[in-house]
Amino acid sequence: MAALPQPTYGLANLYLFPVYQTREEYRQKTGQEAPPFDPTKPVKSWCDPSALASSRRKLIYDNVVALADSGRPLAGPDGQPMLEPLMIDRDFAAVVNIPVKDFTGQFPETPTIGVEIPVPMRALEAGEELFFGFGGVVMVRNREAFEKVEVGFLHEDRLLLRAIASKLGVTF
Repeated sequence: MAALPQPTYGLANLYLFPVYQTREEYRQKTGQEAPPFDPTKPVKSWCDPSALASSRRKLIYDNVVALADSGRPLAGPDGQPMLEPLMIDRDFAAVVNIPVKDFTGQFPETPTIGVEIPVPMRALEAGEELFFGFGGVVMVRNREAFEKVEVGFLHEDRLLLRAIASKLGVTF
């Protein structure tokens, strides 16, 4: 059974940590100023508050969306979005690295390396699967709920209709 009863939902429902789109949002939600942006590191809009408590120098998060060098999600052999582990320095896991936006909403400070660090996610529940939605956006599908809203007859519906037709002597 999938964790959420909706047919489809956004990837953010699986995130282990909050995501902050701007430095202002980080300040509003945490009550703290974001650390200064470091353009020599990738953008990172999430932080693990328990990371510094670890005795390990590197932390491994089991599930993040696999990204190409361009930042686009990668598809696995089945054509669906792929998950992979993320290894990150403990100190970097504990902080955000969000560029400053100017008054037009643009980022005048652009990172010099890599793509944005993906957000760690919980494992998929039974009945959940990732898929590419409109525009290549990675989404989550609850297979059971999705089948109920699917337009048209399902396989089980067709079997029932054939059984009724055979009882009535209707051939098709």
